Amino acid sequence: MNDPANLMQATLSRRSFLQAGFLTLGGLGLADLLRLRAAASTSGATPDTSVILIWLQGGPSHMETYDMKPEAPVEYRGEFNPIHTNVPGMDICEQLPLHAKVADRFTLIRSISHGFANHAGGAGRFLSGRDPLRPLERTSQFPTIGPIVSRMRDHVNIGIPNYIGNQPNVYGGGSAYLGDSALPFVVGSDPNAKNYRVPNLTLDDKLKDRLDDRVTLLTSFDNMRRDLDQNGSLQSIDKFNSRALDMLTSDKSRDAFDITQESDATRDKYGRHKWGQRALLARRLVEAGSSFVTMQMQNPGVTGCAGNWDIHAVNGHLYDDLRGRLPIFDRAVSALIEDIYERGLDEKVMVIVSGEFGRTPRINPQKGTRSKVMQPGRDHWPGAMSVLVSGGGMQMGQVIGSTTANGAYAKDNKLDPNDLLSTVYRFLGIDQAHEFLDHSGRPMPILPSGKPIVELS
Repeated sequence: MNDPANLMQATLSRRSFLQAGFLTLGGLGLADLLRLRAAASTSGATPDTSVILIWLQGGPSHMETYDMKPEAPVEYRGEFNPIHTNVPGMDICEQLPLHAKVADRFTLIRSISHGFANHAGGAGRFLSGRDPLRPLERTSQFPTIGPIVSRMRDHVNIGIPNYIGNQPNVYGGGSAYLGDSALPFVVGSDPNAKNYRVPNLTLDDKLKDRLDDRVTLLTSFDNMRRDLDQNGSLQSIDKFNSRALDMLTSDKSRDAFDITQESDATRDKYGRHKWGQRALLARRLVEAGSSFVTMQMQNPGVTGCAGNWDIHAVNGHLYDDLRGRLPIFDRAVSALIEDIYERGLDEKVMVIVSGEFGRTPRINPQKGTRSKVMQPGRDHWPGAMSVLVSGGGMQMGQVIGSTTANGAYAKDNKLDPNDLLSTVYRFLGIDQAHEFLDHSGRPMPILPSGKPIVELS
């Protein structure tokens, strides 16, 4: 079925759009646009479910995290050793001891693979479910999962954005033909900073009791309106206007973003660093009702660590980097998982931890750009990767699939990224066959293929 909102956008003239935008912003009347939004919504009740995506930009090594191969030749297995978890038969890296204590609350998928070995193309393939047309472009030519959830839950209005991220976009992700209005509400500063605040919410105290003062409100919206008049998108003006009103008037939003409401013990448990506090903020946001939260864990802020997880030998010493990176990652992710369960959110919230691909099974020593000496590293590898899933009312404490003895390829229960996406869409109550119109007017289903992963059911 074609999306009514896209059809409406295609038939409205620029003049009628500008008039609608002026009347809506000037008169504070959202009724007409809310009716359009409702018409574009899917039928049936929207489940009270949310997803946290912890995105590991650059591609983490499965061989040094969740899929170790201690029996492989030394040029494959690397320096780290596996440790047992509280789930028999599920061994993980010794640098993840806190993970090991909560393994019964997550599942590892070791058999997902795809065919795109560059960062943008790999992320676009993994997050959109479609082969990128131009794999080297930093934004996807097809909508990725966050923008799709944003658009499909556009009718949900609970005083907090439905899609939130700590960056405007994942590298290689994007909203494509869904438009800028499907991009996240961005909270880009460091939640661990003493002066942390969300700039977008600073007008809340000033305006929440003064919405009848239209001059003040219109002044606050002036720059936004000029931008919207230039891009001519009815959907954008609907989304941005509604979002602005919600943010300016909602105590719920302000409280959700106020991480200082957490106890010192809770903040310490996550780790007093930006990765830990981003994970904690993500929990607060989904608990408040946000549908999809993406928190990217890139530069850990540790001397000697690369900016992201793309640890080629030329970028850094693989094992020195991971000795600094993994303990921070371990604390943040394990605390998030434990917190989700202890707060009774494990039926409502699904956590996914992944990057765009894995790393080469064979270690590739090269001379470091900075160190000027030979050092170990691993290159891009989409033939095998590991994904952690937690919560969602699903079956935890298991390993799904396996890779070959040297970690090179998926062997048992081979899965496509679309199978994971299909699982997530089902959890969120989104029909993956729902169609949007692309830029040429062609109807495009959310996913062209993929089935929910049976073992998670």
